[in-house]
Amino acid sequence: MRKLKKLPILLFLMLASLPAFSSYILIPMDLSQKNHLKAYGIAFFTIQKEVEVSWLLNYRGGSFMCPFHSFVEDECVIRDVSYQVIADVQASAILAEVSSMEHNMNEIRLTKTPKIAVYSPKSKLPWDDAVTLVLTYAEIPYDIIYDEEVITGMLPKYDWLHLHHEDFTGQYGKFWGSYRNAAWYIADVKENEEMAAKLGFDKVSQMKLAVVKRIRDFVAGGGYLFAMCSGPDSFDIALAADGVDICDRMFDGDPMDPDAQSKLNYENTFAFTDFKISTNPYEYEISDIDVEPTIHLKNKKNDYFSLFEFSAKWDIVPAMLCQNHQSVIPGFMGQTTAFRKNRIKPHVLIMGETKIFEEARYIHGEYGKGTWTFYSGHDPEDYQHFVNDPPTDLNLFPNSAGYRLILNNVLFPAAKKEKQKT
Repeated sequence: MRKLKKLPILLFLMLASLPAFSSYILIPMDLSQKNHLKAYGIAFFTIQKEVEVSWLLNYRGGSFMCPFHSFVEDECVIRDVSYQVIADVQASAILAEVSSMEHNMNEIRLTKTPKIAVYSPKSKLPWDDAVTLVLTYAEIPYDIIYDEEVITGMLPKYDWLHLHHEDFTGQYGKFWGSYRNAAWYIADVKENEEMAAKLGFDKVSQMKLAVVKRIRDFVAGGGYLFAMCSGPDSFDIALAADGVDICDRMFDGDPMDPDAQSKLNYENTFAFTDFKISTNPYEYEISDIDVEPTIHLKNKKNDYFSLFEFSAKWDIVPAMLCQNHQSVIPGFMGQTTAFRKNRIKPHVLIMGETKIFEEARYIHGEYGKGTWTFYSGHDPEDYQHFVNDPPTDLNLFPNSAGYRLILNNVLFPAAKKEKQKT
């Protein structure tokens, strides 16, 4: 009789501790997720703890799943990330569905914590960078490096590199026309000139070209490159202008080569070709890779771009980079708002486009053993970000589809070994 009386108590204790008997944590990434951006931080945190994470491509918006650990559950609670504790039989059913050839889904195992660097000036400039904002918000660690660290050979320490809003042509973002008397602009020029001299270069443009070549070699050796706004086109323009002076005297003290345009070598570039450089120092553009900004301002209500749908089983890399809970993303402007399609090389993969403007917003390619991804615009949640505008508060945008694309790229290197097996 005593044993029978104890049975209800034992049953109660077993039910009360049911999560301890469950085997997996599922982090959904569809519309049920309270905080998509911090969910990436949970995935990164879990890999850091040497727990393998399954990235379930196209399953409920690209969900994450891992073996149950109380510290993972605790972090989900602390960071207010939606999650479910499921039994191993449920996890097995999910994996069976994902692996079925009837569904455009796949399981990618994240096994490696990527070492992340952001190429960014050490001094404070009057604008913010979307990548550093979202990395900080998602609680994903990164190092800041700049010209000196690149030139002195620190890049091989990292797996993933982001290029902060930058002008690699040595023209200081073409801000001269509007801000040449601003204290921040004068200080920026001074700091760059001093660093160029310290590193043994006569001009800032020569230093930036050397940096670009080091980054190119980093990608060729297997690195992952991500860039936004003016980073992508100025990077390629610098490569095309190797050995050609495209800077006017207000930028480097002497006139530009009058035949600079005809001397550009498009074979050197990653993504763009046949572009025309801007030679007007008062124009806030460095080339015609970027679209005309007034087109977007006149059509702001219709400014959206669509993500392509890729095969999760056969086109694994672009499928990873396009994971989202929505396929149509609100557009946003920047010094480089969008890439003209007729300036993109044929082999480049377009992952997001705005059809009514005939432009690309999100492109990807390979170089050597590595890859690069270029994303146009400055801030996915600030349509027209101006100099001296306050930084975006991502607490107001925890489900930002535009910012998710950045974090897809951050996690991409974690799947490197699995990708090679596929």
